[in-house]
Amino acid sequence: MSASKEIARCPLGELRSGEGVRVPSEAGPIAVFLVNGEVLAVQDTCTHEDASLVDGFLEGHVIECPLHGGQFDLRSGAAVCLPAQHPLRRFETHSDGEFVHVTT
Repeated sequence: MSASKEIARCPLGELRSGEGVRVPSEAGPIAVFLVNGEVLAVQDTCTHEDASLVDGFLEGHVIECPLHGGQFDLRSGAAVCLPAQHPLRRFETHSDGEFVHVTT
């Protein structure tokens, strides 16, 4: 098993509960969300159509795409409402108190 690799980071202070932050990475843009004290990271582009999920509507752990309303569970990346059918890529996160580190 290979060690995890950091692909992105964002200042912990930029995260606000119920909102997302878009961060660039070698894997493409990543959406980092703070939900009930938990930091979750997924690919920022909807799998249904090219739209940024950071601009979507967050309710609990579910993000709704602002373009066509497809929904995804941020904990698993699973598509939970049409027209989204394919899951999002999910990333591991950890914080050192200053930054959120996103890893593969």
